[in-house]
Amino acid sequence: MGRETVGSANQGRLRVGVRTEGSSEILTPAGELDHHTAELLREPLEAAIAQGFVRLVVDCSELEFCDSTGLNVLLGARLKAEAAGGAVHLAAMRPAVARVFEITGASVVFEVHDSLEAALTQ
Repeated sequence: MGRETVGSANQGRLRVGVRTEGSSEILTPAGELDHHTAELLREPLEAAIAQGFVRLVVDCSELEFCDSTGLNVLLGARLKAEAAGGAVHLAAMRPAVARVFEITGASVVFEVHDSLEAALTQ
């Protein structure tokens, strides 16, 4: 059964669903990931790593916007996961979000998949 985190100060701007499938912790941010909402994703990412999940899959299919703060949250999680022998996989990025990763060059440091299913089967 999944869990969901919703920020009270930013209600409606970002929701983060969290569920476990096999050895993967799947996080599904929905809405806008920016300076004001980044903690809503940082906390469950860090909690997953602290609980021993080293294979994190971020399902970006419902992520409408991501700025540099959101990108830094994902990069920080990537470093922590890799230090623990794991990785952060990004799945199903919308074109506007994928563009941020392409412009910054961050797309080359993540495992990027066209779909959640592809991320889970790799």
